[in-house]
Amino acid sequence: MPSGPQIALFVEDGSGDWHARRLRKAMEARGARVVTTTLSACAFDTSCPCGMDIPGFDGLLPDGAFVRSVSTGTLEQITFRLGILHALRESGVRVWNEARAIERCVDKSTATFLFQKAGLPTPPTRVVETRARAEAHLAADARPFVLKPLFGSQGNGVRRAQGPDELPPPEAVGDVYYMQHYLRAPDATLFEDWRVFVCAGRVLSAMVRRGKTWITNVHQGAEPVAHDPCADMSRLALAAVTTIGADYAGVDLIRDADGRLMVLEINSNPAWKGLQSVTAADIADILAADFLQAVTKAPIP
Repeated sequence: MPSGPQIALFVEDGSGDWHARRLRKAMEARGARVVTTTLSACAFDTSCPCGMDIPGFDGLLPDGAFVRSVSTGTLEQITFRLGILHALRESGVRVWNEARAIERCVDKSTATFLFQKAGLPTPPTRVVETRARAEAHLAADARPFVLKPLFGSQGNGVRRAQGPDELPPPEAVGDVYYMQHYLRAPDATLFEDWRVFVCAGRVLSAMVRRGKTWITNVHQGAEPVAHDPCADMSRLALAAVTTIGADYAGVDLIRDADGRLMVLEINSNPAWKGLQSVTAADIADILAADFLQAVTKAPIP
C-alpha cells in the first residue's frame, strides 16, 4: 500500500469519468492511495469512531477528498451528500471543493448575489418563484432575457425569451425563474465567451468558447480556442473564485454589446476536456499536485 496520503475521489459513478481517471493517475504517480467512490455510497454511522463510513477506508477517514461530482438526486439525497462533505471538513479532512463552495456555485442565484456583493460586474439578473412573477418582470422590460435552470450546467436547459409567453412551464424549472439580460447585440454574428480555469489562487489556463449559436458551451457544440487571458480577465476570474471560496473552479466571462467584461457563471466541478485540447498544461497533473500539497499541509484550524 502506498505510504502517501490516503485520498477519496468522489465521482458520478463507481468507475469515474475521463477527468477522474486522469486525476487518479496523476495522484497515484505522486504516491497517493486513491479510492474512487461516490458520495451516495458513504454513510453516517455511529458505530465508526469517526462517525462516517467512507468506502475503502475501513471506518477511518481519508487524508483528503477530491470532489468530481456530487451526482444528481432528490433534495434529501443532495443534502445528505453535502452533509458528508461538511462532516469531512469538520473532521479535519482537506476537501476540494468543500461543500460550502459547491453550494454557492450550484445555486446560480447565490453566486450572482455574491458577485454583486463583492463589486464584480455581472449581467443584470432577477430570480423569482412562480411563473406569474416571472411574467410580470418580462412584461415590464422589452429586452431579451436568458433563462437558466437554477441548478444546471453545460448549457442544458438554457433558453432565450423576449416576453412572458416564452417562459418555460413551472415544472421545467422547479418553479424558480432565473432571468438574466441577454448581453449581445441583436445583430451579433460572433458568439463567444471565455472560460478561465483557476486553481490554488492562480490562473491555470483559459480558452475562448466560440459557438455557432448564442449558446457557447463546448458540450453544446462550441469550439474551444486557446486564449491568453488579459489582466482584466485574470483579475475578475481570481476575484470570482475568492468570492465563492473555491480551491479550483472554471469561471465564465462574457463581454456585453459595449465590450464591458462581466462574470457570467462559476463552476466548482468544472470539466476541462475541451480546455485540455487547446492548452499545453496538463490540467489533471497540476490539479493533483496542488491538491496533494494542500492535503499534506497542517490540518484545517
